[in-house]
Parts: sequence; C-alpha cells; structure tokens
Amino acid sequence: MKGDDVIEVFRLQTPVWEFKYGDLLGHLKIMHDAIGFRSTLTGKNYTMEWYELFQLGNCTFPHLRPEMNAPFWCNQGAACFFEGIDDIHWKENGTLVQVATISGNTFNKMAKWVKQDNETGIYYETWTVQASPEKGAETWFESYDCSKFVLRTYMKLAELGAEFKKIETNYTRIFLYSGEPTYLGNETSIFGATGNKTLALAIKSFYYPFKPHLSTKEFLLSLLQIFDAVIMHRHFYLFYNFEYWFLPMKFPFIKITYEEVPLPNINKTLSGL
Repeated sequence: MKGDDVIEVFRLQTPVWEFKYGDLLGHLKIMHDAIGFRSTLTGKNYTMEWYELFQLGNCTFPHLRPEMNAPFWCNQGAACFFEGIDDIHWKENGTLVQVATISGNTFNKMAKWVKQDNETGIYYETWTVQASPEKGAETWFESYDCSKFVLRTYMKLAELGAEFKKIETNYTRIFLYSGEPTYLGNETSIFGATGNKTLALAIKSFYYPFKPHLSTKEFLLSLLQIFDAVIMHRHFYLFYNFEYWFLPMKFPFIKITYEEVPLPNINKTLSGL
C-alpha cells in the first residue's frame, strides 16, 4: 500500500462451513474469523484469513492409509490474503464491522510481520487442552487456529500504533479437559521400524472411528466407539506439533465456548509493562 493511504480494518466472522450448512454451526457458536481491509485511496477491499489448508476435519484427525504404518496428517495452516470481501458471506450469518483505521505504512509493516508469522507457525491445532473449566486452570496445550491468528494480528497492529474501537469481540474455543498429559513420542519412535507396535496399534485404533465419508450406519457406530473411548474409558490421543500425547480425560470432557476477548488497547498494554 502507499504509505499515505488510509486503510479501514474490519472484523470478519461467519459460521464454520457456512458455504455448505448456512447458519447451522452458528447456532453452536462454532465460528470462523478473518480480517478485512479497505484502501480509501483505491477503494479496493482485501480479505486476510488463516486457514487450515486441507479443511478442518483433516487438520483435526488423520487419515489411516493401509500402505502406511503411521497416521497421515494434513494439519498445515497458513495465512491467505486476496482481493475482495464477500459482503454477503460475512454479513448474512456473521459479522462485518470496522474496528480500526491504519495508515498504509502500518499496513506494510503488518504485512512483513504476517509473512514471518506464516513461516513460524505452520500447523493448525483445533483443541485447547485444560485441566478443568475452572478459571485459572492449567492449560496443557493451546489451540492454533484462525481466531488466534486474528488476535495475534490485532495485537501487532496495536503495537504499531493502531487504535481500536470499543466493540465486543467473541471467539470460538473448543476445549478438551484432561489430567496431566503423558508424552508418547513422535512418528519415528512410535511407528518406525523399531517403534512401539502395541502403542502404534492403540493410536490407530483410537483414530479409526474419526475417518471421513461414512454411511449413516457407519457414522452412528463410530459415534458409539468415540463415546466409549473418550467418555467411558477416558482417553484421547493428541497429535501436537509433530508429537503424540496421551490425555487422561476428565469430566466434562469437551466443551465449546464463545468467549469475549477485548480488542487490544496499546495504552493499557504499555502501562502494564
């Protein structure tokens, strides 16, 4: 952008898979977040969002391929930037609202940071794993998803001098509740030639019911198997940053929240340092 351009910044949010299911997941507050920009010099609009490159299901659970010993993960994520804002897509069942105004120079600095951020965090993680729903509970693993990218970007813009409007902003989080996780190993140590065959079989058996493209009968059977593993036997195998962990699950096991995270206030941020 030209340095003297004035860029409007927009908060974008819509239900996950809105293109396929409309507002269905919006009723469960399972939302996708992004950021929009509008150049007042050119009138052009742009969308920036952090995507799971191979869809949410593929990022959350692996494919089990007969010819491969290890589960095959497609859990890469990246920021995507493209011209245009699909107003109907964001407004119809979600949110399109201006949250700040920045200069072209600030936008260009942010763009360099986005490239660096893209090269640093390359995987998508759906789950936030905590010890309990209690406030201040131990967080074992943080999610790394579209909303976290938006929050990181807002914070970077604030550090660069952007002043945000006082608007309530909420984000989806999907929690798993677990006792202290146990480190199991990586792909080589578990599924390699000298790996732990018993553990390898247990992990693949756990992931098997999560496979896609099931018939109605298979889907219902898979739900029963997932319930038995996670709720009755209280275990979950988590793949996080290329490593496998065992989670001893605890009540209430899983929870979807839609929590407010205020827009950054750089003055408050600096005064707290």
